[in-house]
Amino acid sequence: GYRVSLQAHFFGRIHTYITFPEYSPRKHIKLDPPLDIQSNATASKCQIWWSLWNVPWYLADILQYELQYKEDSMPWEVARNKTLPSSLPQAEIEATELHSGIAYAARVRCKVSENENSYHSQWSEWSKTTVFQRADVPKVSEKILNNKTMQYLFIPLSFGTLLYLFWNCKLSSRTQKNSPFLLCCFLTLGQKASPALTFPHQLLSFSHSTVCTMGILR
Repeated sequence: GYRVSLQAHFFGRIHTYITFPEYSPRKHIKLDPPLDIQSNATASKCQIWWSLWNVPWYLADILQYELQYKEDSMPWEVARNKTLPSSLPQAEIEATELHSGIAYAARVRCKVSENENSYHSQWSEWSKTTVFQRADVPKVSEKILNNKTMQYLFIPLSFGTLLYLFWNCKLSSRTQKNSPFLLCCFLTLGQKASPALTFPHQLLSFSHSTVCTMGILR
């Protein structure tokens, strides 16, 4: 340890005053503020990083940081503070904490971690600020949405049409001996059997509907 004393000269005599009888420099540290703070904002998060200057190597791994950010138009008194859990000179802000279309300002300061017993320091001064704005989430166009909807509807509609043709073909096989044109009959409750379209006409109708559906998808 050290002893810090103060000497003063009064009326031709030197007086010595002991200010700190036991002084340990490692317990009274104040670091320089972080430098070169930068940011990169996307639609999902904002990344912020900085560098250190004049910090001994044995302190770099035991530092803790405090991040402060706010809307750029607001005073620092209403800013949000976040103590970072890592000693790495970087931080992230989730997009859920930011409003789209609004500019934000952030700054950071550092000190020796409170969990460290060998050294003790107070917070440094705040760094300079970096300004960022969350990127907008790209919107899905209505055309793409409509095309996907038609694609999802095309599969069940096609399956239903094939099932319908298969059932009519099965009915037509029962009446094949009595009908040279392979007529299909639709029987409904309370009605008599009535002739329907022939199987080739049905297949042609299905092909036409398929072509129309594919045209819509395009």
